[in-house]
Amino acid sequence: MHLIRRDPTAGSRRTLWRFGYSARLLKTNHSRTAASNTSFPAVWMLLAQHPGRIPGLSAVAQKASFCTMRETVEDNADPELYSPHPEVRGMTLLNREAFKRTVVVPVLKVKKEIVHTLMKSLKHAVLRRPGLKRVIEDPGDEGSKLVILDPHKVPEFSLGQAEQEVLKQLNIPPEVSRYNLELTYENFKSEEILRAVLPEGQDVASGFSRVGHIAHFNLRDHQLPYRHLIGQVIIDKNPGITCVVNKTSIIDSTYRNFEMEVLAGESNLVTKVKENNISYDLDFAKVYWNPRLSTEHGRIVELLKPGDVLFDVFAGIGPFAIPAAKKKCVVFANDLNPESYKWLLHNCKLNKVDNKIKAFNLDGRDFLLGPVREELSKALALEKEEQKPAVHIVMNLPASALEFLDVFRHLLVGEPCSAAVLPTVHCYGFSKHENPAKEIQERAEASLGASLDGRCSTYLVRNVAPNKEMLCISFQVPADVLYKRPCPAEEKPASKRLRTNKDFTEEKLAS
Repeated sequence: MHLIRRDPTAGSRRTLWRFGYSARLLKTNHSRTAASNTSFPAVWMLLAQHPGRIPGLSAVAQKASFCTMRETVEDNADPELYSPHPEVRGMTLLNREAFKRTVVVPVLKVKKEIVHTLMKSLKHAVLRRPGLKRVIEDPGDEGSKLVILDPHKVPEFSLGQAEQEVLKQLNIPPEVSRYNLELTYENFKSEEILRAVLPEGQDVASGFSRVGHIAHFNLRDHQLPYRHLIGQVIIDKNPGITCVVNKTSIIDSTYRNFEMEVLAGESNLVTKVKENNISYDLDFAKVYWNPRLSTEHGRIVELLKPGDVLFDVFAGIGPFAIPAAKKKCVVFANDLNPESYKWLLHNCKLNKVDNKIKAFNLDGRDFLLGPVREELSKALALEKEEQKPAVHIVMNLPASALEFLDVFRHLLVGEPCSAAVLPTVHCYGFSKHENPAKEIQERAEASLGASLDGRCSTYLVRNVAPNKEMLCISFQVPADVLYKRPCPAEEKPASKRLRTNKDFTEEKLAS
């Protein structure tokens, strides 16, 4: 059995667990994105080829709609340039005017006609900060401009030998002047604003998920007094975000949604998202949606081939079902949540696959015992082996999906079919065990009542929390688990059995 671990670090390090060896989970340092507030870090997944009955996996790369705010500013050598006014510390109601401050920066006086040439030759020493102009008017000379230099690159307002040589070639006086630069709220990044506001020494890096126009936070206790300010700052610094919410409860409801508080902006939680080039509409307050699962959705769909059958037991609004239908698979999708079912139907129409997906609003167990059993019986009863489609069953309810696996015990009656067409199950679960793959396999085996040694693959989807992993175990349901052989009386009724010599003998004795 193999466990493939996704490592989102910049170095794309890879960790592979193999049972039978003394392997430990390697802890990785998750790096913060160095992108601007409006960009998303690329999350790279390592997918590997699996031998045996489980189809091969191909390597893909996806972007996840997850933003992080860095914990450090560019350089502590000149903290004033990257820090708002100290008096904003402790602010809970956003006052943008309070962030104004004046800092002294080095500038060069340059004739207008050679500014462009200087900028090209001295670009490494020029101030580069979003929102700040690098070239400004010279208030004392209409024929000149002031070029703002980076105080980190020009310490003590003195140019190095290389820079002075450049100025000499351009016939520019090497004198560096001091200029009072006014900084406002607009000039500071969100992490700099929050670092200045929250108590000193407290963690201010707080990642959020972006779901359409909504930014979704899981704030820590020490950040809660500042939650409304945090929400407004995120709206100000992230174009397109018009609503910020904070999760106020864990996902423990029947329908997998959670309570949330609107921190800032409009209270409109009906939004549109795009994942793997497919659009979905949803009400974020009433259905489950996690943008961090984008790559996992794509990974499973990549396993499918046109004509395959997919049963999506906990379908949500359709992130597995709809792309599978677009791939010309036969899809049966189910969700217990009436709101999810409603949005599933809506998104099927939105993506023009409503005639390719049969949707159900049932409990997962009832869906497996009803439509799944019925369709499996039909698909596996086809006479010719080549007519039998590959069958996949996705069970993405990690909190409890493993407990549903007992449904497969003797789900069908009859003689086992060829192992090649046994259904493949992709079941998700959470684990806090130090060996999560082994624990997930053991739980699956307990539900199935059979060993999966040598015939399953466990994939590490993501780290949910410290010491809590989300995994997907994939396996073909063993024939001795799936099928219940009929007893002789059920197999051949007495009225239609061929009469044997023993039957004749017993009849003669009876007469």
